[in-house]
Amino acid sequence: MIHGDDRSLQAARARAYALAETGRYDNSNAVQQALVAEGWSNAGRALDSDYARKAVGERCRVAQTH
Repeated sequence: MIHGDDRSLQAARARAYALAETGRYDNSNAVQQALVAEGWSNAGRALDSDYARKAVGERCRVAQTH
């Protein structure tokens, strides 16, 4: 994997986590749509793994309970 690509995916995941923690999104699909709307063309690849989707979904659930 190219290091620049890896960094861009890490940045997209970090942004996804930040969005999830706002409490405005119900699940990882909604966060992915928000990333795309912000111009993250690699949103799908960044959230491609089950781990990333579960982490984003869990952050969404936790944020909505606060």
